[in-house]
Amino acid sequence: MVEAAPVAPARVVSSWWRTLAYACLIVLSIGVATGMSMFEQFKAQIAHVQGQLKDTAQIKYVAVLTDERQAPAILVTMTMQDNALQVQRLNTVAEGREDSMQLWALSDGDPARSLGVLESRGKTLRLPATERDFASATSLAISVEDKGGVTQAKGPRLPYLFKGPVVQKAL
Repeated sequence: MVEAAPVAPARVVSSWWRTLAYACLIVLSIGVATGMSMFEQFKAQIAHVQGQLKDTAQIKYVAVLTDERQAPAILVTMTMQDNALQVQRLNTVAEGREDSMQLWALSDGDPARSLGVLESRGKTLRLPATERDFASATSLAISVEDKGGVTQAKGPRLPYLFKGPVVQKAL
């Protein structure tokens, strides 16, 4: 008689282990989805901050014009994005009824170049300007002129009311 080979009992996986494996897969899937979502949100935030930085004015030139007592009177800044000067009055000096204050770019050996007339009596004013206006300027000055300012050919009335050096910021 031939004896039958012993049959190994079938291995049965407990239902607890299956449930635990499915739960781990669900948790892992949720973790991966959450991580991907957070990564996309992070990329969107970076793009948003880069856009804000690009839109933020980067000041390239600064000049503080002082009066005869060397007290700060006018702050002039130039941003490259706007191609404009921001002129801020730091004191209460105002031109007379028949006068205007005119801003001049001064450079060694060259005649003064008019950058504009300060028309507003407000604390801040914007004047159109380009970097070329500042390429050789070593200082800025303000003169008091007849109402509406004078032509560049006529030149400024001296002495200057306010004057100060131009500083180019490192970017």
